[in-house]
Amino acid sequence: MIEIRPFASLGHADHGWLDARHHFSFANYYDPARMGWGSIRVWNDDRIAAKSGFPPHPHRDMEIVTYVRTGAITHQDSMGNKGRTGAGDVQVMSAGRGVTHAEYNLEDEETTLFQIWIETDRPNATPSWGAMPFPREARNGAFQLLASGNADDGALTINADARILGATLPAGGHIELEADPTRHLYLVPSAPVRVNGVEAGPRDGIAITGEASIRIEGDADAELVLVDAR
Repeated sequence: MIEIRPFASLGHADHGWLDARHHFSFANYYDPARMGWGSIRVWNDDRIAAKSGFPPHPHRDMEIVTYVRTGAITHQDSMGNKGRTGAGDVQVMSAGRGVTHAEYNLEDEETTLFQIWIETDRPNATPSWGAMPFPREARNGAFQLLASGNADDGALTINADARILGATLPAGGHIELEADPTRHLYLVPSAPVRVNGVEAGPRDGIAITGEASIRIEGDADAELVLVDAR
């Protein structure tokens, strides 16, 4: 099954400094048919104005992945961590038994990012944060693992049975990926693509389950972000 969730149909909140699109129910946006996808609970497509951001606020028992599309985000938390994550790179935070953090765009330009929340498999765990660079040229024409629940795979680690992958699809090319039909995949492309022959537009959500393999084709260069979750 492949379900397209058009960008225009997503929840929308414009706070001035933050222009957010919600793939799933979040804050004041509620749709009982879009409460999540498997263990993926939140996928927000955020545009954050220069010199603004999210002030300190708490979380617990959630795996939070930030994929920066353009610009950069600067993180600070109650554990003493601080770091800047730039375009194409990823940061993860396991909120565990509780953490307070802030996310600011300290740049002179707008920052765009995906904020993805995945239900934790380890409630009340010790909170943690990490970030890594992932040069886009290293994933040209193939998916690269960015984060997962496997601490030994060389990517960022989260406390969930999930994988976050990124790829750049060249115009006229294709990428194939084996899939477990019992799992829930969610894909967001930056440009129009075809997934197993099904058309999707830029920044649409593509919810996939029951498929043993995925073939992604596109006529224009596209950046792909995919989550594979239980």
